Amino acid sequence: MSKIIIGLVSQQAGGKETAKNYLIEKYGANGHRFSTILRDVLNRLYLPVSRENMQDLSLSLRQTFGQDLLAKIIAQDVMSDAHELVVVDGIRRLPDIAYLKDLPGFYLAKIETSENIRYERLVKRNENAGDAEKTLAEFQADGHKEAELQIPEVMATAELSVSNDGSLAEFYAQWDAILKQLKI
Repeated sequence: MSKIIIGLVSQQAGGKETAKNYLIEKYGANGHRFSTILRDVLNRLYLPVSRENMQDLSLSLRQTFGQDLLAKIIAQDVMSDAHELVVVDGIRRLPDIAYLKDLPGFYLAKIETSENIRYERLVKRNENAGDAEKTLAEFQADGHKEAELQIPEVMATAELSVSNDGSLAEFYAQWDAILKQLKI
């Protein structure tokens, strides 16, 4: 079987991590995440891993070394990955898929989730510093920051689509159908 690479794009707290974890657990996929690179640098610098710090670091790195810097790193990681199914989480910008889209077996999957559900999930999971205390207005303002602006444009290019407004069982069933379609 040839390698299948599924890139995940969604608005903030749309279900990318949940999808990736499901594909890892059920199908033996390996996952790569754009934000891991940023988290590693922030941890090494002993700075809080907050959404604001990740956005600032990403912007600085991309302004200094090119908009496609993180895409080059992820594409190299994916090409070196020996797994038959690889999931890339956190695609946000068109340059993020510049190298991935040219890899054989790459599919971009958008995850669509309503704003209220995404907000509730973000606060509940409290993944980044300050998420648990975030108001709906702050969450909505985050959606207008540089890191989020290209997401709708990227989502429009996706070959695959999943809704994450229902139950986990419904979400997983959609992924099972996609993998059956891709013959995994």
